[in-house]
Amino acid sequence: MVSRNVSASLYMLYAMLMKIIKNEDDLMMVNIQPQDWLKIRNVFADAQRAAMHCSVSTISSDGFPTSSPIGTLFLHEYKPTGFFFDRYCTSLKQNLPHSSKACIQAVNSSQSFWLKSLMSGKFSSYPGVRLYAEISELRPATEAELELVHCRIKLLNWTKGSRLIWSDFTHVRDFQAHGFKWVEYPQMMPDT
Repeated sequence: MVSRNVSASLYMLYAMLMKIIKNEDDLMMVNIQPQDWLKIRNVFADAQRAAMHCSVSTISSDGFPTSSPIGTLFLHEYKPTGFFFDRYCTSLKQNLPHSSKACIQAVNSSQSFWLKSLMSGKFSSYPGVRLYAEISELRPATEAELELVHCRIKLLNWTKGSRLIWSDFTHVRDFQAHGFKWVEYPQMMPDT
């Protein structure tokens, strides 16, 4: 069932990205206001806490979408920008020279969040959000950015896997979010 849900999500993401390519004016994204950014940051925090990642989707030179799981994405506090550590994403290295546009999606997959929402028939907060962004070139990470990633992974530092995959972060990519769209199930949306 999980793989069926993932397949359905990927298909929806593919359809959405193809729409971006065909007609950017028809996207129906919303400009980001300060009050929206706070909600977006909360959804990202919940999603990353539950799933330990969000998805960054880009388009290849052949026009096909590719989603990359990124566990080291950080949003700035007050402005619709952020950065992520790019160590393993070969698809980003291949796709970004073709187009710097991306869809960054975060969905709260917490079982308790979904069970409470389904039982009450209403979400207490938005279940997910898509940011429509432009991603910059790779650059060296600052000391402050390295400290943020070390804080995020410190609970797992003792594991062999953590040392293997999270010990060599050196470069980040910045992104600028230009718009967003909530993941919605109209009958269950929270009061705003």
